[in-house]
Amino acid sequence: MSRELWADLKAQQERVEDALTTALHKHCREAPAPLAEAMSYSLLAPGKRLRPLLAILACEAAGGSIEAALPAACALELVHTYSLIHDDLPAMDDDDLRRGLPTCHKKFGEALAILAGDALLTLAFEVLACGYGSKIASVSIKELSSGAGAVGMVGGQVLDLEAEGRLPGTDVETIEHLENIHRRKTGSMFRSSLRLGLYAAASEREDKVDSGLLAAADDYAAAFGLAFQVTDDLLDVEGSIDKAGKVVGKDAARGKLTYPGLLGIAESKQRVKELGAAAMTAAARLGSDRLVELAKYVVRRDR
Repeated sequence: MSRELWADLKAQQERVEDALTTALHKHCREAPAPLAEAMSYSLLAPGKRLRPLLAILACEAAGGSIEAALPAACALELVHTYSLIHDDLPAMDDDDLRRGLPTCHKKFGEALAILAGDALLTLAFEVLACGYGSKIASVSIKELSSGAGAVGMVGGQVLDLEAEGRLPGTDVETIEHLENIHRRKTGSMFRSSLRLGLYAAASEREDKVDSGLLAAADDYAAAFGLAFQVTDDLLDVEGSIDKAGKVVGKDAARGKLTYPGLLGIAESKQRVKELGAAAMTAAARLGSDRLVELAKYVVRRDR
């Protein structure tokens, strides 16, 4: 089923790729050549474009078009790519591979990698500001900055480092603490992805976002995000470099707080099934068969 799903979504992925290339050309043509090259290298590396797809599918579920969703989709991928570049740095996760390629700092050096991440992050908000009218641009920028910032993704990364023992703080290892980390680190950007898609649809319809759809989107993001993280942790234990596109087995070596480390492999797999079922129920409330299929995929994914 996953092959059928990705074949079905190929057209949307290609539209996202084209839009990302266009955004770089439009907004960065006067950037210094080394910076533009590093940005392009990381942003256009092969990937599923999961966050853009969530925005597009949410937009379509609310009656919007892919054209309406593309600025939001690009902004989300820009923020996601910046986060990957910075996460891979020696001061963070110290990874050599990303999406099957040398990480940005391995290719271009640490200084340029940091600056490329900074430029991608700020470009995301420029894309939103240029892509929508003032009202939708404002609410979209607010949502994305919250999802990516101190109470969202960045805050989750800090809690992750803290739990690893690399920052001073709590050493409590409970499922509640672990899920708080990943609701912020992973789930907050999934929530923003779906919400930006709903805002884009409202912009095109010149209407308000339905509160019921927002609630369903939030429920989907919460379950989907945790399911995605549990499978990510399992892949670090059971996966391979060829499929994952990055070095595996590093979490345990570094003493990171993970689902398999806390619950064991069998219970972690059961947790994925429960979270996947919750995501499918929320997707049905959104009226999106494709979001149902994405939830099924994340439960079974092997990369």
